[in-house]
Amino acid sequence: MAKARTFFVVTIDGPAGAGKTTIAKNLAQRLGFCMLDSGALYRALALALLRAGVRPEDQFIRDGLLESTRISVEPDIGGMRIMLEGEDVSSHIRSEEVGNAASRFSAKPEVRRALLDIQRGVAEKCDIVAEGRDMGAVVFPFAQAKFFLTADAEERAKRRYSELTKKGQKPFYAQVLSDMMARDRRDESRDLAPMIPADDATIIDTTTLTPRDVTERILERIGFII
Repeated sequence: MAKARTFFVVTIDGPAGAGKTTIAKNLAQRLGFCMLDSGALYRALALALLRAGVRPEDQFIRDGLLESTRISVEPDIGGMRIMLEGEDVSSHIRSEEVGNAASRFSAKPEVRRALLDIQRGVAEKCDIVAEGRDMGAVVFPFAQAKFFLTADAEERAKRRYSELTKKGQKPFYAQVLSDMMARDRRDESRDLAPMIPADDATIIDTTTLTPRDVTERILERIGFII
């Protein structure tokens, strides 16, 4: 009987604005891997909960709601689509409201459990670059290569401000920075799967680096010759 293929998993973790999504896309495209944006999954579930009338501050999520919510991933080389109840919500989940709600919902153990199998299931289909906050430490502890990106809070806020402005939004920098620091505190202090580097992760400070610099460093570390 032929042995099942073991797919290669690269994890990219870190706080918002550290460059995870850009670097993960670059890597996936260079390596010909699928990409798993775990933050998009949490945003999709947050969108579903908000549409169902659940607020992040609610103590309980009504029985059966998480189990009945249909979220699926359609992986592709260098990217992925998120489907919620058969609807492509890949663009609808990028608002600040949904992002902040996702950060608060993600502190609930039942929310994290609901998405764990979906995330791991992607790695059973193809080689992946998985980006998020606990990919290396919790979701894919068996990953062959793990990285944790970080950057100064002010630099990360500038990046996020620029991103929102390019999308036609009119954010206030001070509010973007405040929201980002609040999200960092929530992600780092939660009891379940806090945002910390895996013990065997390589930490890269991206504050003064370009996406190309970071991508090349990771490729060199992995040992692929492209």
